[in-house]
Amino acid sequence: MPRFRHKISRRARSVREFLRGLARTDHPLLVHIVPIRRCNIDCGYCNEYDKVSHPVPTDEMLKRIDKLADLGTSVVAFSGGEPMLHPDLDSLIARIRGRGMIAGLITNGYLISPKRIDALNTAGLDYLQISIDNVEPDEVSKKSLRLLDKKLQWLAEYAYFDININSVVGGGIKNPDDARTINQRAAELGFSTSIGIIHDGSGLLKPLGPAERAVFDDVMQRIDARRQVLKNLYSGIRQFQINLADGRPNEWQCRAGARYLYVCENGLVHWCSQQRGCPGVPLATYTTEDIRREFLVPKWCAPLCTIGCVHRVSTMDYWRQPQRQEPHIPQESVSPIH
Repeated sequence: MPRFRHKISRRARSVREFLRGLARTDHPLLVHIVPIRRCNIDCGYCNEYDKVSHPVPTDEMLKRIDKLADLGTSVVAFSGGEPMLHPDLDSLIARIRGRGMIAGLITNGYLISPKRIDALNTAGLDYLQISIDNVEPDEVSKKSLRLLDKKLQWLAEYAYFDININSVVGGGIKNPDDARTINQRAAELGFSTSIGIIHDGSGLLKPLGPAERAVFDDVMQRIDARRQVLKNLYSGIRQFQINLADGRPNEWQCRAGARYLYVCENGLVHWCSQQRGCPGVPLATYTTEDIRREFLVPKWCAPLCTIGCVHRVSTMDYWRQPQRQEPHIPQESVSPIH
């Protein structure tokens, strides 16, 4: 019964934010915010972590969450690094919910336990995503099904929040068939599933080979067979992935910096994790005018972008005014973080 009540509440709040997003364009729909850059594993394709960073102080994180609420943000999701390394993550999640926003978490899953799941339930987490790259760990990725399967079983048994398991192809993953195995196991446990194409070091398309494309098509068909497009409209937006798998660029209006924000551990707003330094403006001084400007700024990287969350969030506004505005250049240029 508690799980059902949480699900109904979550659906109602999601519909509310969807309708608000249709009505207005001057607030973020999704923000990924980094509470710690450090990660407890090291995957060969990842450029979003280090081994030394300290957690962002809790007081500072609370200020950033409050600022996002003041901007009218719909969803705030923690990413990293590994956000579960932050010692006060549960309090931060509770603050997001307390300010009326939807709370998400992107994690490698290593730190999941029944006790942590219970704490996340109590904090009010709405959804969690884990990307699993292979069945057995190797030098490319440690996010493997064998190491995480027990964690997934605990999530299926105890979690009140929604769970998505993302499998991947490309980016040096040795065995494309692993994506089939991961997708099937996640479905058996009752989770929503998705498949992604891993980007190169600049966040752009790395074309799929014939074997990878065959697996990609098969997993897509399995997801459709389970009617997950109706179950999860957000992850069901994936025509852009089909184009990328075919090596075709996408014609779309990326609304990063407006409808989607990436807030790094230094408190700067960027288009996304792969284009840090654009615009590189402190969140503390970010305004509705910044959002309106970036809404209209064309993004040079858009045609070959593989960042699924930005594609999906931008779909809300595909029919609105075209982008033509020149980008904002900060007075003190901010170098991209690599």
